[in-house]
Amino acid sequence: MNRTVANIFTSPYPTAIQTSLESYATIARFDPSGKLIAAGRQDGLGVIWDLATRGQVRWLEGHVKGITSIDWSQNSRYVLTSSKDWNVIIWDLASDTDPPHRQATIRFDVPVVSASFHPRNCKIVLVLLSSGEAYIVDLRKEYRGRYELCEVQDESDDEGQMNRSRAVFTAARFEPSGKHVFLGTSLGYILVFNARTKTMVARHKISGAGIMRGLEFVASGRRMVTNSSDRVLRQFNLPIYPSPTADNEYIEQELEPTHRFNDPISKVGWHAMSYSPDGEWLAGGAADDASHKIYIWDTAREGLLASTLDGGRELLAYVHWHPHKPSIASVTNLGNILIWHCPTEERWGAFAGGFEEVDENVEYEEREDEFDIEDEADMARRKMLEEEEAVDIEDGVVDNAISAADQSRQLSENDEDALWALEEPDDDVQGWKMKVLLEDEQD
Repeated sequence: MNRTVANIFTSPYPTAIQTSLESYATIARFDPSGKLIAAGRQDGLGVIWDLATRGQVRWLEGHVKGITSIDWSQNSRYVLTSSKDWNVIIWDLASDTDPPHRQATIRFDVPVVSASFHPRNCKIVLVLLSSGEAYIVDLRKEYRGRYELCEVQDESDDEGQMNRSRAVFTAARFEPSGKHVFLGTSLGYILVFNARTKTMVARHKISGAGIMRGLEFVASGRRMVTNSSDRVLRQFNLPIYPSPTADNEYIEQELEPTHRFNDPISKVGWHAMSYSPDGEWLAGGAADDASHKIYIWDTAREGLLASTLDGGRELLAYVHWHPHKPSIASVTNLGNILIWHCPTEERWGAFAGGFEEVDENVEYEEREDEFDIEDEADMARRKMLEEEEAVDIEDGVVDNAISAADQSRQLSENDEDALWALEEPDDDVQGWKMKVLLEDEQD
């Protein structure tokens, strides 16, 4: 509730650079609490930054080539890094060592393009390889294994089968509930797989999109934005997907975008995009070859362009929105992480009721009864009546943020796809603490 009240008096999107972190990074992402940032570097090192102190609290030393993606578990205990060295490493930040303990190392035969945790269980990992293959890696004892996600080929359409057989996966993401995996292909298709059964439940054609380069979802999972090679970001309202059937039927449907986001003048492409916590604003990191630009669109008002943030001459490489407030982390081509925020002016009128700020001195006019002496009995009676009045501190303010526990309670007890991920849960629980390490302890 306090977060919602604070947002009433500030801009819903950042407008200025607050600080810069010299990290030599190529990618950076906020953790779910918004207190930490994980940065991946081209030399294979990962760095955990504390935003309160703006200091480096952990070094992730395990890769020998550049880091390609970073992800956090739902309570920030585990960090996942993927690399061009063919490895995916899961780090445990609750360990009392620096570098942190490696919870797991997953090795492949080709470089890893991206990897991400399942939203509800960090023992389940989605991996996209440079060869165009996608795998769900399950580290739980009962389901341990690597499961490849394969597109269903329509035998009745020989020409379509030949065309689609040349398609490779170029983008992969879990949707926020974790029940489905979305894969983008090099031929402009979005394939939807059931995470539990690993079967395809839908195939969507995106007209004119070309190669799919990125997917992002709002927190509710009902809307998705895609980044494609035609330099247009498209937003879609997603249908409700049925449970898998015995004969593996799937939906064949062309999706029509509700909004298209692009720069009609410069026609720039996009390196990354990210939704605001409430899903009403979309930030697009432009692949501009002259400056560092972030476009902010208002998705609630027909996708109108609200602002363009200019970060200077260092070109943009990545962008990520803070999980709780109007703040953005953008990475430059020189490796600096820029933290954008909303500057707030000091409002002296908030310190006392009835206080009024004036630009020039004015002559004060005294009220007739302003300095009259009030009877002490009447004063005590009036204060007593004021104290007895009921104060409503809950109604009138709605907090849109839904905790993970609330989301879990909303799951149906008969929903096999949701409950499957909760079997053999991870130990990433709320309340864990990262130990503060002194220099001699790190050595």
